[in-house]
Amino acid sequence: MTVLGILLVLVLLLVVFGLLFRLQILTSIFSGSFVREIGMSNRVNGILMLVFLLFGGAAFAWSFIENYSKMNPPIASVHGHATERMFWTTMIIIGIVFVITQIALFVYSYKYQHQDGRRAFFFPHNNKIEVIWTVIPAIVMAGLVFAGWKEWSRITGPAPKDSVVLEIMGKQFNWLVRYPGRDQALGVVNYRLIDATNEFGFDLSDQKGLDDFVAGEIHVPKGHPVLLKIRSRDVLHAVYMPHFRVQMYAVPGMPTKFWFTPTKTTDEMRAQTGNPAFNYELACNQICGRGHFAMKLAIIVDEPDDYQAWYAKQQSFSSQNPDVLASFKQKAAPLGTSEAAPAAAAVVPAAKASL
Repeated sequence: MTVLGILLVLVLLLVVFGLLFRLQILTSIFSGSFVREIGMSNRVNGILMLVFLLFGGAAFAWSFIENYSKMNPPIASVHGHATERMFWTTMIIIGIVFVITQIALFVYSYKYQHQDGRRAFFFPHNNKIEVIWTVIPAIVMAGLVFAGWKEWSRITGPAPKDSVVLEIMGKQFNWLVRYPGRDQALGVVNYRLIDATNEFGFDLSDQKGLDDFVAGEIHVPKGHPVLLKIRSRDVLHAVYMPHFRVQMYAVPGMPTKFWFTPTKTTDEMRAQTGNPAFNYELACNQICGRGHFAMKLAIIVDEPDDYQAWYAKQQSFSSQNPDVLASFKQKAAPLGTSEAAPAAAAVVPAAKASL
């Protein structure tokens, strides 16, 4: 007999014994011979409630202290400090309420355990208590929601005009990054043009896209606003940059955005953490399929001069893929010079078809 068969037999035996035990109790009740004796068991359960409260509270406190640094990586953005204050304000308020209610729950379980000869007090309603525990939480929650809405509106609102702009696109199972060229304007993309080479779907009939380039890692300058334009090519992903306190969903068919200002270069953070191999990281924190674990991308925060030097070395997608550019030129060639205006207007439908 297999192990599975033995386990099945044991489960069936337990079920049979349980049914027989219940049948015996029912028989005793109907015959009038059943007497429920509580004895010491109720008191033991009450004491165990207090023991669980003490040991559970101690274990929670130890776990929190032990993992505090893991939950709070160093902050490396301007808005991160406001976000951190808001988070811990919320956690402190909720934590105080949690501790009070849990202590009351377990202490009351012990204090008001069943005792022979004591009748339970029926407490149907109290308007004053109802008003207190409705109005106070409502005021506190409204304050937290308003503070969160104010900060959220700021970091998802219009970015400064001089922001460094880049586009991040998530797909199963990696991230694609696109930067505008020297014109500082991202060109049109069209999902119908996506293939193995043109993963972004560059529409090179748009002049603005001719100098756009893709990068294998994200580079941003320290102390300068950075605007992330975010989208997904397939399923729901999430742009998560813990050190910058950046979190934004990448939603198929619905572009999103987030802007922040980094305050520490990668080298400065390596010195602060004492880890020479440290790198900022972009990770997807929404389970998006079998290869979800692979959706990570390095972020390099440079000094402004170093960023400019890196930026100047990048080659545009069109220059690296002349065959793709040639195919667009070939499509446009039969139109002739007399049809140049319609050819330019053809960019508009492509823009509408893009994600």
